[in-house]
Amino acid sequence: MELEIRLSGSVTLYVDGRHGPLGPTKTRLALASLAWDAGRSVSVDSLVHRIWDDHPPATARETLHAHISRLRRALRAAGPDAPALTSRTNSYVLHIDPDRVDLRAYTSCVEQARALKDSDDGAALRLLERADAHWYGEPLAGITGSWPDHLRATVGETRLGAAMTRAELLMDAGKFAPAVPLLMPLLDEHPVDEALVGLLAVALYGAGRTAEATKLLQRTRQRVIRDIGLDGGRRLHRVQEGILAGAPAGALYGRASRHKPPARPVRPVPDNLPRDVPWIGRREELRRLTEALSEGGGETGPVVVIEGMGGVGKSALATHLGHRLADRYPDGRCFVRLGGHGADRAAGSPDRALTTLLRVLGPEGRELPRDTEELTALWRSLARDRRMLVILDDADCSEQVRQLLPGASPTAVVVTSRRRLTGLPGARPVSLAVLPPEDAIALFMRRLGAGGRADRSEVADIVHICGHLPLAIEIAASRLLTRSSWTTADLLKQLAAGGGRIDELRDGERTLEHVFALSYQALDAEQRLVFRRISLHTGMEFGPHAVAALTGLSLAATERALEQLLTRHLLTEPAPHRFTLHDLLRRYARSLIDEEETEHDSRAALERLAAFYTSAADRADRLVHPYRSRTSPDSAEWTTLPEFEDVHAAQHWLDGESGNLSDTLDWFIRNGSERQLALAVHVLTGLLDMRGHPAATEPLLRRAVDHWAAVGDRGARARALLDLGVAHGHHSRYEEAIAAEREALELARALGDPELEIECVNQICIPLWQTGQYELMRDLQKQILDSLLQIGDRLQTARSYNILGVTHLHLSEIDSARQYFDRALTEFTSINNERGIFSTLNNMAELATRTGDWKGAEHAYRKAISLALRRSDKRELETLRMNLANALIGLGETDEALSLSQHSLDFFRAVGDRRREAIALNRIGRAHRSAGRSEQAIPLHVAALALARRINAAGEVVDAAHDAALAHMDTGRTAQALAYAKESCQMSMRIGAHAEADRASRIITVLQGTRRASAG
Repeated sequence: MELEIRLSGSVTLYVDGRHGPLGPTKTRLALASLAWDAGRSVSVDSLVHRIWDDHPPATARETLHAHISRLRRALRAAGPDAPALTSRTNSYVLHIDPDRVDLRAYTSCVEQARALKDSDDGAALRLLERADAHWYGEPLAGITGSWPDHLRATVGETRLGAAMTRAELLMDAGKFAPAVPLLMPLLDEHPVDEALVGLLAVALYGAGRTAEATKLLQRTRQRVIRDIGLDGGRRLHRVQEGILAGAPAGALYGRASRHKPPARPVRPVPDNLPRDVPWIGRREELRRLTEALSEGGGETGPVVVIEGMGGVGKSALATHLGHRLADRYPDGRCFVRLGGHGADRAAGSPDRALTTLLRVLGPEGRELPRDTEELTALWRSLARDRRMLVILDDADCSEQVRQLLPGASPTAVVVTSRRRLTGLPGARPVSLAVLPPEDAIALFMRRLGAGGRADRSEVADIVHICGHLPLAIEIAASRLLTRSSWTTADLLKQLAAGGGRIDELRDGERTLEHVFALSYQALDAEQRLVFRRISLHTGMEFGPHAVAALTGLSLAATERALEQLLTRHLLTEPAPHRFTLHDLLRRYARSLIDEEETEHDSRAALERLAAFYTSAADRADRLVHPYRSRTSPDSAEWTTLPEFEDVHAAQHWLDGESGNLSDTLDWFIRNGSERQLALAVHVLTGLLDMRGHPAATEPLLRRAVDHWAAVGDRGARARALLDLGVAHGHHSRYEEAIAAEREALELARALGDPELEIECVNQICIPLWQTGQYELMRDLQKQILDSLLQIGDRLQTARSYNILGVTHLHLSEIDSARQYFDRALTEFTSINNERGIFSTLNNMAELATRTGDWKGAEHAYRKAISLALRRSDKRELETLRMNLANALIGLGETDEALSLSQHSLDFFRAVGDRRREAIALNRIGRAHRSAGRSEQAIPLHVAALALARRINAAGEVVDAAHDAALAHMDTGRTAQALAYAKESCQMSMRIGAHAEADRASRIITVLQGTRRASAG
């Protein structure tokens, strides 16, 4: 007998495909109320409210009893196996599997699909198809009232989520057109839902329906303004800006938009300031400059310095500032070109500058002195009582400016310079960076004017090639204006030709190359060498040691040159001792390499750089992972390596240089020998692991194994096999990990290398643990423990104790586990090995959870996390946080547990760690169940179990199946709960986890008793 209760469409009781009579609307509403809460008690008061809203008749309870009696008769007519409808104290329970209620089955499938979306798209789509099979139309069709309305709204949100999930899965696969009909019908019901509108707009845009997408976004924003009084949210702004910019549809949704309005123009003032233009951007810099100019002390005016690289817009900003603040300076505004980087260096002489100032201020026809001191005295005399603004443009040094300061005068001075003028006491510096992207686009568009031939997406690419540098943007726009037949597409094609060469930035009169050349020519030989060689560094940031490797200079000489380049704004220093070079300056420096150096010089410099990064990473990694068996890289005695005070400094260096180390590895792949690549892969195996892409990293590790086999280096081959095995394990390929590490162990034993053998045993124990082979782990560890105790290797002895503790813990030998953990913690503490300490604390916390000591577990986890934070190992840190969540669930602190678990889930998905992803999913499910939300927990446990089965993570199968059984039991799904409990029990027995087997057996006993009671 197949019985189903349908709440979508008309409320109906189906038996073997035929529907039976239920009677009047109130009876059907009573059935809907009980079926929606299948397996849970529904109070009489709740039923009365659901059926009659807030105005029940005086005889509501008696009438309700009549409806219940009618339902019981209908259910009995369905046959002897029909669900029971029982009464309890002032409540009723309908004992039916929730999955036999169409809407409950529908929502369960949808939630499971949404949980699987990021880990198994195929399974998610199948679940959505299964959900559709349970949908028959509008819930509770034809029934009015507040509760039916509430139910329809609740299910409507689920239906919205199902449609959006299906659409996202299609769009992830590049199928935009099929997503449109899924989303379009939902607009009438959810007209201002920004997530829905944004997703639909992207789908329309991806399907080639751009006009519809933009109209939809505009219409929605207008409606939000009309209905709510607010502008559209960030999500819609982001999508609209992306469409206007012509971004790929797949990259649109969720990308931030940074549109900024142009600054307001200001009224020009007649003086000798250059002409102002309608202004774009620099709002924060203008605010700081205005504030600095307001700090004058009355008798002595302020001095501010606008500094930055050539072409960044220093002079334009100073001029605009002068026009903007004209009313503050009633006695005049003077602009003096000092020509610090001009072709006519005589323009920078103090006499020339003083003469300019005096010609502006002095009486007509007055003959000026010729002596510098007399010129200075006259200038200061005329300025003494004047409130003026003086702009000294393009200063070369502090001494040049000091001679031109007005002395005791309320006159304010603004200096622009490509150098940092540290010799001007009391001066307020303001450094200029390049423009933000939106301001750079606006500058280009303004330069073209209203009739310009501009495509916004092409303009965005043009200003990107220009490095968002104002002068480069001006030159590019001017070049377009002079070519009447060109469009922005033609200009973009020209600029992009040859990788965006610096010599393409010209407009007939100006070249950016000339601007940069003036700065370059002011450098000495060592500074020029450093500037050129930096362009060979592919990373965005670099330190002095790397530059020393590129140049072959000593570290001291390199640091002196870098400081001068920094002073001249040819470099920036975003963090202490970390430097970066603007893209255009990099291109200019690269052109100088081609002109002034040979290909051999460049190749040698890059080889030194790659060798430096490999050697420095090896030094750091030896501190961070002291237990690793090493194959040493080739010597790099020609360069200075960084010194690391402790493990924390070494880890910090590895984290900060991760991008450059990745580039180094890529360089070896393209240019290095097989030996160089194999050594680099070994040193940088931790970096490869954090990349999280097995398809890219495992072939490199296999290539290293094959190289060492080819040259007959069995020790290096064994270590490369260990690296490969670790990678397999982190990507949940446990059988392959075990195979690689067994092969390494055989090589170590053949070599008679006890240190290598110990590391092989320790590494092979990890996938054995993950696949539940605890007894084999124990035997291997006990084989090496005696040797470790004899040779007195305290670090490896402590590791062995820790692994043995884990083994005994999973074999439910609690006392033995505790003894081994205590020994491990004592040994790790005595040698101050923080990684070992927090690893052991994590395991001791797990022991505490198994014995019900949740508070003790929390304390141990938090202590372990405090130590892990200092190491910055993200994988270990996220594992500890995820484990802490389990203790917090036991303490009832579900909010923090959910936050920690979700953060861990995102991280492990990003790095491709499927086993820990399964654990995190299961933790989130546990937290929901602990908070009384077992219905929400089910899809998470099911997703975790599916993932654990797929990767053969036996311990995780045990836990996820156990938790799935509990959640299904909570919601009245007895048959499903029993199946999951049996799976947990069987897997526990297979791997020898006796406590877990007993735990599952107890659930099975309870469930079987429940089934017998129901049958009786």
